[in-house]
Formats: sequence, structure tokens, C-alpha cells
Amino acid sequence: MMNVLIADDHAIIRLGLKLMIAPEFAPVTIAEAATFDEVIQLVSQQLFDLLILDINLPGGNNIHMLSSVRLRQPTLKVLIFSALDEQLYALNFLQAGADGYLQKSTAAEEVNQAIRVILKDEKYMSPATQQQLLQSKSGDKQLQNAFMELSAREIDVMNLLTRGIPIVKIAEILHVHISTVSTYKARLFAKLEVNNISELLQKARPYHFPAC
Repeated sequence: MMNVLIADDHAIIRLGLKLMIAPEFAPVTIAEAATFDEVIQLVSQQLFDLLILDINLPGGNNIHMLSSVRLRQPTLKVLIFSALDEQLYALNFLQAGADGYLQKSTAAEEVNQAIRVILKDEKYMSPATQQQLLQSKSGDKQLQNAFMELSAREIDVMNLLTRGIPIVKIAEILHVHISTVSTYKARLFAKLEVNNISELLQKARPYHFPAC
């Protein structure tokens, strides 16, 4: 029997995923978590074959969620299921150890296909993300947008900045010094060629950040 953990703070999303998965992978048991603290508690108590994880989850909203989960279950398969744009986030999460990345607008058939691929110990990438990976490896900067130049940590900082969170609080959330956050902020502003939060919001809006 397959054991799945669905982590999303929206009950309707969890229900929808359950309705997609249950008929296709029976027999299957499905547990739910609405916060990252609940995820950590559950993966510390029982084994799962698959974690479907929203990356904008209360108590955990950065790439280091993966290492926290894998510390407790090293072989757990993780499928990122997010409203945030895959063009911006997918590569960073896949390179950090996620087994797949899907946007919440994805059709049910693709969700189930991604799960099948991941359970066969393969990475799941959409054609767009595969092309993005090829571009990053080829070094063809003309084909890459500015966001692809950001590091995983710079993306974490940008995500929090676009939600209106001040630098002092970001430092607490990411467990780093305030000066370190300021450095990441300066780097991402330079890479994106923006001068303030207002310009950052405008540039980030097409990528569906929570504050945009």
C-alpha cells in the first residue's frame, strides 16, 4: 500500500488532490498537513512514499524545507505542488533535491503522470522546465530571463520581500544575520535591475508571488 502525505494550507486543494490520487493508486492511504510543523511531526512519526508539498506553507516557505524533510526520511519522494511560477522556482527546487514540480493549474492527468514517474525513481519536469534546464547548462544567457540568475537564497529573500516582510523579520525567518539579508537584497536588486520594492513587485507580478 502506498502512503502519501499532502501538505497544503488550503483544504480544498488537499481534497482535490485526494480525489485525483485515490482512484489511480489504490490501495493508498493519504494523510494531510496544513502547516510545515505538521509535516515535520508526521514524517517524524511514520514513513511515507510520497510528499506533495506546497512551497508557500505556513511555518515553511523556502527551499530548505526539503533538507528538513529529508533529514527525517532520506528516501521520501517529494513533488512540489505550488501556485508559484515554475519558470522561476522549478529548477532551483529540482536541483535542491525535489523529485518533481507542478503548478496548481496542472490537469489531473498530469498530476497522476508526475506521481508515476517519481515513484519510478525518476525526476518529473514539464517540457518548459526541461528546456530551461538545457538553456542553463548551455549557458545561453540570451534565452534566460533575469530570474534564472538568482540563487535559491536570493529567491527566498525576494519571496519574503514581495510579501511586505521587513529585513529584520526575514533574518529571523531564514536564521541569518540582518547584514546577510541586506547583501542578498542588494544582489537580487542588481540582477533584476530594480531600485526598490515597488519596482520589484512590478517585475515579479507575472510570476505570481503571493503579494503580487
